[in-house]
Amino acid sequence: MIRLLLLFALGSIPYAIVAQNNLPEGLSRKLSYGQMVVPYAVQVTFNKTVHILFPAAIRYVDLGSSDIIAGKADGAENVLRIKAAIENFSGETNFSVITEDGHFYSFNALYSREPEILNVEMQDFIRQRAATNEGQEKSNATDVKLPELHDNTPELADLVMRSVYRNNERRIKHLGCKRFGIQMLLKGLYVHDGLYYFHTQVCNSSNVAFDVDFIRFKVVDKKIAKRTAIQETILNPVRSYNEETVIEGQSTVRTVYVLPKFTIPDDKLLLVELFEKNGGRHQVIRIEGIDIERAKTITKLKTK
Repeated sequence: MIRLLLLFALGSIPYAIVAQNNLPEGLSRKLSYGQMVVPYAVQVTFNKTVHILFPAAIRYVDLGSSDIIAGKADGAENVLRIKAAIENFSGETNFSVITEDGHFYSFNALYSREPEILNVEMQDFIRQRAATNEGQEKSNATDVKLPELHDNTPELADLVMRSVYRNNERRIKHLGCKRFGIQMLLKGLYVHDGLYYFHTQVCNSSNVAFDVDFIRFKVVDKKIAKRTAIQETILNPVRSYNEETVIEGQSTVRTVYVLPKFTIPDDKLLLVELFEKNGGRHQVIRIEGIDIERAKTITKLKTK
């Protein structure tokens, strides 16, 4: 009687208290096939290893049962090796993978004495969606929101980076460094949904290639008193676009770096340091807090 009254009270709400069609007893509704992440079918065996190459480093792996074993290949963060732990196991099991670019992959694993495919290369769905009119075709991978991206999807961050890069505006004209035939500029600083986008340009007017060792963003004190420990905070980029390891002579490279949103007190500043490997042509850009506060808010994305 209580169940009948509750169903009557719900009216047209598409929920029901049922215990049929393998649904749990309680207030629930059935998932539609449109909500399903379609799994890939992978054959595994006991005496051979299947390798799956992902477009980004592997962040998480979960196995559906002990019938299979898996792990990242030694020295390769984006390669998963998987094989059967039990010879001739019956039925099928599954496994899931999340990669650093924020994609979730689902697989069904079946046993086969001789798998048809031993080495699998997964596609870069971020680039594929950009090439197919911004993702009108649904792939077997779905996006995962990552905390370092302020719970944005990597696809959205990638779209913003490409938009900044393609616009190629020089909104900032007073921040840069020029030494030893190398010039580094901060062309623009943008903010979108809790993330900063730094658009940099490095011009090598010399005839000697500049081998990039690393770039570092750090917040430091403007003035350091004698006998006082240096206070600095390192800010690590969470994404980059068109980052090069070598800047050839007589060439220019532009890069977009993504950092979580932050602020700088009046007594501190941000240093952007570019270091040359096995060389001394280091570049440093000094950015005041007022420059950070003037970051342009992105409202429209240019993707073509």
